[in-house]
Amino acid sequence: MTRNVDIPGENNLPSLLVMKNVTVIKSGRKILDSVSLSIGQGEHVAIIGPNGSGKSSLIKTFTKEYHPLAAADGLILNIMGKETWHVFELRKMLGIVSGDLQQTYCRQVSVLDVVLSGFFSSIGIYYNHKVTLEMEARAREVLKFLEISHLADRLMSELSSGEARRVLIGRALVHDPQALILDEPANSLDLKALQGFRESVRKIAGSGKSIILVTHTLEDIIPEINRIILIKNGKIFMDGEKKEILTDANLSELFSLPIEVLEKNGYYQALI
Repeated sequence: MTRNVDIPGENNLPSLLVMKNVTVIKSGRKILDSVSLSIGQGEHVAIIGPNGSGKSSLIKTFTKEYHPLAAADGLILNIMGKETWHVFELRKMLGIVSGDLQQTYCRQVSVLDVVLSGFFSSIGIYYNHKVTLEMEARAREVLKFLEISHLADRLMSELSSGEARRVLIGRALVHDPQALILDEPANSLDLKALQGFRESVRKIAGSGKSIILVTHTLEDIIPEINRIILIKNGKIFMDGEKKEILTDANLSELFSLPIEVLEKNGYYQALI
């Protein structure tokens, strides 16, 4: 089950992302194999797959960290109606949070400086960064939105995993991106931290920004996400509405083992 790929210009608003026949090769291996998909502005999507399936590679291609193989059969990689982006312009359109990023920030950097660093795509604030009053006001606004203003002067090294993850969401949001990309965002979070994280993401989804969640864990999926993309061996395996995709049969085939899918109050769980 797959969706048709939208071509920019057919709707009033350009799609957030259009990929058509995108192939990426790393170390002689296809990590993405003729991938075609489109994601609309304001749409909330989860990309699910086993480790090594290509889901994080898909996001790195989206953010221009990986570059598609040139092809003769109609390659398209179009973001917000444009096929050519300066990487720093693109980063302003997208907010990215990952577990790897949190490891980078386990140091003596204040929460406020971490959020401000989102303006410069840096790890912390440096002498050549000019932080304006408007930037600081925006950073404090984001901290208030995420209900963590009280952490502004704390060091990242002093925070719990859940608090640190919400700070990184603030960093991703500070430049008001079109979409928030969450790459395996709930790794290492305990149950309480996971609940706080999900509440923050739900609040962001309600503000109108697109949410693109990359995960191998159904528990990360918030109720606002209504489209699921399954990826396996570098290819789109299934793509459709949540209730149609998140079934015992589909997940069992995706992960190659028997899985029972449970749903309660809009949240999902996989039992083995």
